[in-house]
Amino acid sequence: MSEETVILRPIVEADLGALGELVNDPQALGEFQWYGWRDPQRHRRRWAASGLLEDEQVMLAVVVDGAFGGFVAANRSGVRPSAPYWSLGVQLVPGARGRGIGTRAQRLLVDYLFAHSPVMRLEADTEAGNLVEQRVLEKLGFTREGVQRAVTFRGGEWRDVVRYSLLRTDPRP
Repeated sequence: MSEETVILRPIVEADLGALGELVNDPQALGEFQWYGWRDPQRHRRRWAASGLLEDEQVMLAVVVDGAFGGFVAANRSGVRPSAPYWSLGVQLVPGARGRGIGTRAQRLLVDYLFAHSPVMRLEADTEAGNLVEQRVLEKLGFTREGVQRAVTFRGGEWRDVVRYSLLRTDPRP
């Protein structure tokens, strides 16, 4: 059995229906990503304006053997204008989970961000209970920096997140 081909590419118009369904379906988003109903057309409007490739935010399709499998995203952040960094994440359609696709997609995003921007630091965080994503980040070479208490509100309660970072100079597996 051959390994599935996973690539990243810009979101195309044909992806917008699946993207809209994914981000507006509590069951599809899964245990750690549902934050309530939001404007279902927000990504379509941003895509029409910028292709979801903006200076401060990038969203790319995760394509698995030619089919839309979810997306990766990175937001430019930073305390100082002279030292920006990217904060990244991933969301896969339910059928693409549990097969290493998220790990490969995030590795491709890390490679892309370091190749096409001069940032020194990448960041990622996940809820303290999301042990799967924590393992993925550690597998990618991210360093656990600590727990930030009560950072996100989901499901009627405040939740802690675990913050990770990867520096351009860090060894990568």
